[in-house]
Amino acid sequence: MVGVFEMLQSLRKDKVLCDIELKTDDGTIVFAHKNVLVSASPYFHKMFTNLDECNKNLVNITELDSTVLQLLINYIYTGEILVTKKNVKILLAAANHLQLGYIKSVCAEFLQSQMDPSNCLGIKAFANLHDCMELLSSSEEYIKKQFLEVVKYDEFLSLSSVEVIKLISCDDIAAPIEEKVYECVFKWINHELGFRKDFFPELMEHVRLSLISKQFILENVVDEPLLKNSSKCKDYVIDALNFHLIKSLNPFTNPQTIWSKPRQSGDLRKVILVLGRSESTKNFSINWYDPATNTWRRALDIGKGWLPVHLALIANKFVFGVGSSYTTNSQSVKMLDLYSQTSSWLPLNDMSVGRTNLGVGVLNNCVYAVGGHDGVNGLNSAEVFDVSIQEWRMVSSMSSKRFGVGVGVLNNLLYAVGGYDSSSNQCFKSVECYDPSIDRWKLVAELSISRSNVGVGVLDAVMYAIGGWDGSVVLKSVEVYTERSKVWISIPDMHICRRFPAVVVLDGLLYVMGGVNCDYTYMDSLEMYNPKTNTWKLVEPNNVGLFPFAVVVIDGPPHFKTN
Repeated sequence: MVGVFEMLQSLRKDKVLCDIELKTDDGTIVFAHKNVLVSASPYFHKMFTNLDECNKNLVNITELDSTVLQLLINYIYTGEILVTKKNVKILLAAANHLQLGYIKSVCAEFLQSQMDPSNCLGIKAFANLHDCMELLSSSEEYIKKQFLEVVKYDEFLSLSSVEVIKLISCDDIAAPIEEKVYECVFKWINHELGFRKDFFPELMEHVRLSLISKQFILENVVDEPLLKNSSKCKDYVIDALNFHLIKSLNPFTNPQTIWSKPRQSGDLRKVILVLGRSESTKNFSINWYDPATNTWRRALDIGKGWLPVHLALIANKFVFGVGSSYTTNSQSVKMLDLYSQTSSWLPLNDMSVGRTNLGVGVLNNCVYAVGGHDGVNGLNSAEVFDVSIQEWRMVSSMSSKRFGVGVGVLNNLLYAVGGYDSSSNQCFKSVECYDPSIDRWKLVAELSISRSNVGVGVLDAVMYAIGGWDGSVVLKSVEVYTERSKVWISIPDMHICRRFPAVVVLDGLLYVMGGVNCDYTYMDSLEMYNPKTNTWKLVEPNNVGLFPFAVVVIDGPPHFKTN
C-alpha cells in the first residue's frame, strides 16, 4: 500500500490538487498543498491561517534560493534531505526562516562535526546569526579549548576589536602561557596596523601581564613602541613588574586582581601529578596522569642531587617537594608554582630538623613534617611551614618516635599512622592524632596489625591505612577508620602487596600507585578502590615506564611548558 505522503508527493509532482504556488526571485515556481505545508511548518501555518496570503494561490518567497526551497519542500513530503558541506549553511538559514526545527538541528550537528580551528569562529558567528543556541555554545567551548590553534588562522585576524576583547577577556580560554595571548594581540593589530593600533590600549587591558615571565616582559614588552606610546599601557607594565617584585619577596602572594589571576585553561578536570623514576633512563621526573582518559604525560625532569620524597599541594597551585632521597637526614624543601609557566623549583627555608622517611600532610593550607629519622635516631618531633613568614616552626612532639610513618588528615585533625621505632626494632600499631587548635597529640584507636611505610588516604571522611610492612612481610591488606566508629576495620585486600605506596583520592576513588613489592623491587602498577562496590581494580602499568613515588591532585594539567 502506498503511504499517504508518498501519494501526496506523487500528486505534487503531477500538480494534482495543488492549491499553492511558491515563487522565488528567479521565477521558479514550486507547487504544493497548503495542508501539508501547514502541518510541517509554523511559518506556513501562520501564513495560510492568519496572513493575507491565506486566500492566495501564489506566494512570493523572495528570501530563499529556489534550489534550497525545493529541497526543503521535498523534505516536508518525503522526510529525506541530503546535507553536504556545500549546502549546509544555506540549508540551515532557510530552515530557520521556514521554522523547520529538525532540519535546523541536523544542519547544526553537521557543522559541529566539521568544526576545526580554521573555521570555528565563522561557525560561531553563523550560529549566533541564526539563533542556533546549542551550536553557538559548543563553538564557544571549542574556541576556548583550542584557543592557541584558533588564533593561528585568518578567521581570527578578521574579528572586530570587540570580538577579540570578548575572547581574550575570558577567564577559561586554554592559554596556560599568557605570552601567547600577548602575541596574538600583536598579530591582530599588525594585520591592519594603521587602522587597528588605536585599539591597542583597550586590548592590552585584557592581557594578564602579571602572568607573563619577568624575562619576557623585559626582553619583549618594555621597549615595544606601541606600549611606550601609551601611558595606559605603560601603567600595565609597571603593575606587572611590581607584581613580580612582590612575588620574589613572597612567592605565596595571592593574586588580588584579574590581571594576576591564572586563567582556568579551558580544562577544569583534575589530574594526578606524579613524582617517579623512569625505568629506562633511571632519571626522576614529574608526570601527570588523567584517570578519565588513562593518559600519562611527562611534565618536567628533576635535576640530579635533589629528589623530594613527598609532594604536598598548597592553595591549589604550590607543590612542595619535601626531603630528599639522596641524603639520610635532608632538611631540604623546594616549591613548584603550577602557574608560573616555568619549570624551576624554588628553594624555600629548610626544615628545622633533618628528616628521612618522614610523614607529610597538609592541613589548613599548612605543610606538616612528622617524625622520620635524623640519621642517628628516630624522631617524635613535628613541624609546620608557616606561609605568612615562609619558615618552619616546631609543634608539640608525638609520644613515640615514628620512622616510616603515614600521615592523613581527617576532619581538620592530623593523624600519624603506624611507623617504626629504630631503637626497639618495632613496627607500630599505634596511631596519634594532632589538633592544631590546641597544639596537642593524643593516642587514638590502634591499627589491627603493625604497619610502617604505610600509605594513608582519606576519602569521604574515611581514613585508609594501605599496605606497608609489619616487620617481616610486605602487606596488601587495608583497613579503615572513621571518627564516628573510632575503630579500624579491615576491607578487601589490594591485588598486590605494597610498601611505600603513593596514595591519592580523586572523583570518589582511591588510587594507589607504585611502592615496593614482596620481592623488594619498585613497581609501576596502579590500582584503585571503589568504596561503593568495596572492590579493588588493577590498572595496566603506565605507558611511560614510571615508578611512582609521590602524588598530589591538581586542577588540570600543569601550566608550565611540558617536555
